Amino acid sequence: MTVTGPDFIALQVRDLDRAAEFYESDLGLRRTPTAPPGAVVFATSPIPFAVREPLPGVDLDAAAPRPGVGVALWLHCDAVQELHDSLAASGTAILRAPEPGPFGLTFTFIDPDGYAVTVHDKA
Repeated sequence: MTVTGPDFIALQVRDLDRAAEFYESDLGLRRTPTAPPGAVVFATSPIPFAVREPLPGVDLDAAAPRPGVGVALWLHCDAVQELHDSLAASGTAILRAPEPGPFGLTFTFIDPDGYAVTVHDKA
């Protein structure tokens, strides 16, 4: 038995339509034509990414100080500064401003459900 690494990433969200709209409109992700019930899957690579309704027993409002604390979600973008500026202009909370680092230019924002998402531009 061998685990080969991450193969699928999904965030559990309070409002599926709102979360899917944010990732589609504000980040430019494209939905896949098929998804399981209660989820929206995006055509990301090399690992598929989705937002989904919470699993039974998950209370996102009880997550303190926000859901996903302790998990680092990084997304690649070919125009980090442009994405930062667009998100900041739309009122998205920026947790860490763009700065150069080992993974290129990076910044961290808070998505509509409170997840901290870091974006980088190093391929």
